[in-house]
Amino acid sequence: MTADVWLPIPPDEIDGLPEGPDYRFWNGEEDFPADPADCAFYVVPYMKPSPLCVRPMGRMSNVRVVQTLSAGIDHVEPGLGQLPGGVRLCNARGVHEASTGELTLALILASLRGIPDFVRAQDRGEWLGGFRPALADRNVLIVGYGSIGEAIEDRLVPFEVARVARVARSERTTARGPVHPLTDLPALLPEADVVILSTPLTEATRGLAGADFLSRMKDGALLVNVARGPVVDTKALLAELETGRITAALDVTDPEPLAREHPLWRAPGVLISPHVGGPTSAFLPRAKRLLVDQLNRYVNREPLRNVILTTGASTD
Repeated sequence: MTADVWLPIPPDEIDGLPEGPDYRFWNGEEDFPADPADCAFYVVPYMKPSPLCVRPMGRMSNVRVVQTLSAGIDHVEPGLGQLPGGVRLCNARGVHEASTGELTLALILASLRGIPDFVRAQDRGEWLGGFRPALADRNVLIVGYGSIGEAIEDRLVPFEVARVARVARSERTTARGPVHPLTDLPALLPEADVVILSTPLTEATRGLAGADFLSRMKDGALLVNVARGPVVDTKALLAELETGRITAALDVTDPEPLAREHPLWRAPGVLISPHVGGPTSAFLPRAKRLLVDQLNRYVNREPLRNVILTTGASTD
């Protein structure tokens, strides 16, 4: 049995790793730590470009598990076709919910209450008063109701919002209420004061927030994207922002990173954070716990958590 485990965190910094595997540290450096053909369990470097992450995958002829440290898997999808059949792809459910939920609320509150304007006024030594929208009594729509969407709603509750509507790929019922299918979006968008995108990037969600989606948002609504940049059609968003009809708070953009001259930087009513939903002080302890749990399960031949797909398996 191939025993190498590639980790993007030095193994001596992770307490509780099971004995047996040979642990190799690789966080995207030019040189591989060992022959990729000997890797059985590949933990993908975090917050690295997709070409770097997939670079060794074509040579991992004996890999059995690919574990991301992100909730999304779009950055490793280009390499999946190079893997042998039967490889389990796992995501990092449970690692980023708290941090992404926090940032989502920070973006909403900062945008509604005008915090960027206050910071700029402070730089000018100007006392900038006036009335601002509150989050209280607002209707919120969460598009993408997985574990991150649930964490966002957990944090919305204390702010006394009027209603939370939930949308996901499949219709279902939760303890908090119904989850609508994507086909219900045209009816839900005009009712929402705040629209939060927390959906994974798939072929179904790429460009989801396009011209039609945005045109259905009510006047004065706020669009918040903590999903992936390409979920939003940037050209269509710019057109709406220029009219001043809606505003936006974006932790992710398309393209990313934004070039200095990109018009999105200067569009009216937009707040941009540089893809910082996950990388916080909460990340490393949670990532280490996930890896220890997954690797103990792997060594003991127990079911892995967060299996998204298995290569070569039918999707019918």
